[in-house]
Amino acid sequence: MTPQDPPKIEFPCPGYPIKVLGDAGETLKALVIEVMQAHDPDFDTSTLKIKDSGKGRYQSITVYITATGIEQLETIHQDLRASSVVKVVL
Repeated sequence: MTPQDPPKIEFPCPGYPIKVLGDAGETLKALVIEVMQAHDPDFDTSTLKIKDSGKGRYQSITVYITATGIEQLETIHQDLRASSVVKVVL
């Protein structure tokens, strides 16, 4: 077996998914929207998908952006992880 290279992303990449897991509440949602709008001026908040955990303590928020490059994605990840309400960014 030969190791397989991960798929390469071609930029710009419309519809690029980012999932954020964190403490449930308006703070998480507001943070995700703020960060996405800062890094993708065309971000459409209607694409936001929110799912509560079984006990309602956590939420996963999936957004779709137009990814313009690796630097943009790394900066989004850093900005989201800077908040204590965010647990994981995928």
